[in-house]
Amino acid sequence: MVRRTVPWVSQLTYLEAVVVGAFQGVTELFPVSSLGHSVLIPALVGGRWARDLSVSAAHSPYLAFLVGLHVATAAALILFFRRDWVRITRGLVTSLRHRRVSHPDERLAWMLVLATIPVGLAGLALEHTFRTTLGRPVPSAAFLVVNGGILLLGERLRRTAPVRGHTAVAAATGSGSGSRGSDPGSVPASVAGAVTVAVGEAAVAAQRSVITRGRPAGSGAGSSDAGPSPAGGPSVADEGRSADRRLAAMPYGRAVLVGSAQILALLPGISRSGTTMVAGLLRGLDHEDAARFSFLLATPVILAAGLLKIPDLFGPQGSGIHGQVLAGSVASFVTAYLAVRFLTRYFETRTLTPFAIYSIVVGGLSLGWLLLP
Repeated sequence: MVRRTVPWVSQLTYLEAVVVGAFQGVTELFPVSSLGHSVLIPALVGGRWARDLSVSAAHSPYLAFLVGLHVATAAALILFFRRDWVRITRGLVTSLRHRRVSHPDERLAWMLVLATIPVGLAGLALEHTFRTTLGRPVPSAAFLVVNGGILLLGERLRRTAPVRGHTAVAAATGSGSGSRGSDPGSVPASVAGAVTVAVGEAAVAAQRSVITRGRPAGSGAGSSDAGPSPAGGPSVADEGRSADRRLAAMPYGRAVLVGSAQILALLPGISRSGTTMVAGLLRGLDHEDAARFSFLLATPVILAAGLLKIPDLFGPQGSGIHGQVLAGSVASFVTAYLAVRFLTRYFETRTLTPFAIYSIVVGGLSLGWLLLP
């Protein structure tokens, strides 16, 4: 009697779904690469996890599963910055209606549109190639080490980068940030050469001390709480508007350069938020504004990437895993919301260095483990 061998069918368990979903929500926003962790975690756990959770395998249900996680992460960002997105969307609509850009919200809306185009085109052209050829454990671990190096280099170079007018000089002098017909990011060469990053950040800190006077300590810069402070100071939403005005003062070309840094995140192990933050720091933003711009930039990219592949959830790849997708998406939504809430506070006073060390250590240890005979 000949025994028929039934091929093993890859399937996701609820435990896998919740664990990977939770990691996705955190690592998508922490500058440590969600895709890199999505590849490394199954490989390091091994066994069934390595078989079930492969982004490079053809027709893998893991790909459809990750689509749901990306949509959930984008939803968490939209919820946290909901009042900002209402203003930005309204600014885009009014700009199209009146065929002009005269308000900071309109300017910021077009910055986000233009800064998203390069990574959108690169993603359509290169995502499949990068995922199938590099979406494996060893390259992902190596790129995670590279990610740590990028973050460390960014912190080192920012100390010598010239401060731009929209963060330092404009804040210190109180000059307007959205006047028409001028380049709000430009300052005289003699001034730019004399102002250092430390002085610029001190000016921004002084401006924020006025905005946040009377605000509870550690209340963050997001827009999730629009109520006034107990001491009668400006609301958190007021500070959010002030931050968006500073961002809107950037020249469009500079915003596009920062947005283009997201292309590096197509490589598994390179962080989207990390590269955009480094690019922002090198273009004169401080940590808090760089993080905020990074999160605003990431929202349409993550959402579009998820919605573009949402049909996969209802095709053969998504067959039998809808419950797991829902469980993982809930975990991703919750952890992403907590992550962005934490990071908007963290980057008020701290740097990328701890995330750089984490990336180098985890990437290096993963490389050693995976390459051991």
